[in-house]
Amino acid sequence: MAFQDFDLISQRRQQEKKQKLRRRLTIAAVSVVTLLLIAAATICVLVYQKNEHVTTEQNTKASPATPSSSSASATTKPTTVASVNVAEKAVKTVCASTDYKQTCEDSLLKAVKDNHTAQPQDILRASFAVAAAEIDDVIKKAAALKFDDPFKKAAFNDCMVLLKDAKEELNTSISSVTGKDLTKISTLKPEINNWLSAVLSYQQTCIDGFPEGEEKTSMQKMLKTFRELGSNALAIVSQVSSIFSAFGDEAHRKLVSVDDGEFPTWVNNDLRRLLKAGGPNKFTPNVTVAKDGSGDFTTISKALGAMPKKYSGRYVIYVKEGVYDESVTVTKEMENVTMYGDGSQKSIITGKKNYVDGVPTFQTATFAALGDGFMAQSLGFRNTAGPEKHQAVALRVQADRSIFVNCRMEGYQDTLYAQTHRQFYRSCYITGTVDFIFGDAAAVFQNCLIYVRKPMDNQQTIVTAQGRIDKRETTGIVIQNCRILADDKLEPEKAKFRSYLGRPWKEYSRTVVMETEIGDFIEAEGWMEWSGDFALKTLFYAEYNNKGAGASTTGRVKWPGCKVIKKEDAVKFSVGPFLQGETWLKNPDVPVRFGMFT
Repeated sequence: MAFQDFDLISQRRQQEKKQKLRRRLTIAAVSVVTLLLIAAATICVLVYQKNEHVTTEQNTKASPATPSSSSASATTKPTTVASVNVAEKAVKTVCASTDYKQTCEDSLLKAVKDNHTAQPQDILRASFAVAAAEIDDVIKKAAALKFDDPFKKAAFNDCMVLLKDAKEELNTSISSVTGKDLTKISTLKPEINNWLSAVLSYQQTCIDGFPEGEEKTSMQKMLKTFRELGSNALAIVSQVSSIFSAFGDEAHRKLVSVDDGEFPTWVNNDLRRLLKAGGPNKFTPNVTVAKDGSGDFTTISKALGAMPKKYSGRYVIYVKEGVYDESVTVTKEMENVTMYGDGSQKSIITGKKNYVDGVPTFQTATFAALGDGFMAQSLGFRNTAGPEKHQAVALRVQADRSIFVNCRMEGYQDTLYAQTHRQFYRSCYITGTVDFIFGDAAAVFQNCLIYVRKPMDNQQTIVTAQGRIDKRETTGIVIQNCRILADDKLEPEKAKFRSYLGRPWKEYSRTVVMETEIGDFIEAEGWMEWSGDFALKTLFYAEYNNKGAGASTTGRVKWPGCKVIKKEDAVKFSVGPFLQGETWLKNPDVPVRFGMFT
């Protein structure tokens, strides 16, 4: 099927001219206000330093000078003391908004001890740097651990990879703010929040890879300070950018009111051309994969392995009809890969790795997409291990700005691992039994068919298990204008099983179901506990304008964070604001919604 959900370019020059004029006026106004604020801040600092100088001079006159004192030292000391106090005061002010204040103050005061004139952006950069340094310490300590059990050794190796990913994204955050003033940092907030949310997720995934026991406890202790530093960094980003929140109204309105059917800014020109092309038959693939030998390669992994180390633009791989039994990884170095097939039930990647057979959940994925900008269309991803094998992932997605269109994800428990970063799924077919859409990404599922399969006799079915561990993470699962239904095998036996929309995998689990059809097999309570009262006071589960026999909210659980929200709140979780989507191009025949459907 073609890229039926994406729109053609529609020129609106008059509107653009008006927007440019308003933007220029806004920039001019902001510039004037900013200059006034800078001037006021400078005067405040000078007055403060003058007062400190006077106070110190008075104290010096009241106390006799020591024999080693000189006029030079008496002159320079007050300024130094004042500067130190300013830096300390700035750190304490910044750390006041964090959840781990002592960790924040101890780490940042060390980091800025030689920078007595530290500015907010210096403190922000330092908050990233101390977290990155902590990763190095954890890796050094962990090197002493020994594992006789192959499963635990595999979990440890995964952990080391995840921590390196975390450090890489912290370094990216550092680079993004280096040399930038606060106004520029404020505009970078969505990107920095995206990276830091992934950093927190990586460390938690590291811990989750170990079975309960001594090794898991040890790793959790080693990562305790890192977890706190990551949380603090998120809190500091929020505070620094809030200084300029008054200037952000126009940008915020632009995000929320984005016209339906436009490409977001992170869809680059190469991808836009592909999306406009009308479908796979208009592509010019770099390589073709065919099981029958009629292409360049017989496996997808070989095609990826032949991809140039440095490639400008999109690298397009065409996967001909066939069932490809292989484990595929699009590595972090393989950015901007487009992979398309002949149909989600024709071009299929399959596997059967699973937890029961001794493989950590993280490694069970049949297909793993790590490289940023990955796009898949008309492909099927399967894990055929079956419900008795428990965790068995068909597709794991770590790639930022990833897009899946007209794809099919089939499994049982843990089918789709939406691991980290921003992800968009359109017109996909997703099926499973327990927690089959899970992870800690910012993921929006739009116009998708979500079918619940028949589980084992002793199981309940749960659609989602979102894994947000910090209240400031910008992540969550959003299901919009989809259908949540029982499949053909579950439908006649649905009364035998209890089925739910989701349960809280982590403390700040966040899931929104809106404008969606919910089948009658979903329990009236809607949501299920994970374990006792864990996360029930901190989660956020929301529903808006759903339909179907299972959509009534009158019998829903009464947890504090379980809500029926209004449209003005629901729109915050639409693709525009939630994924920073802007400027999509319209096709009136196949509208793509970046706002609400109703």
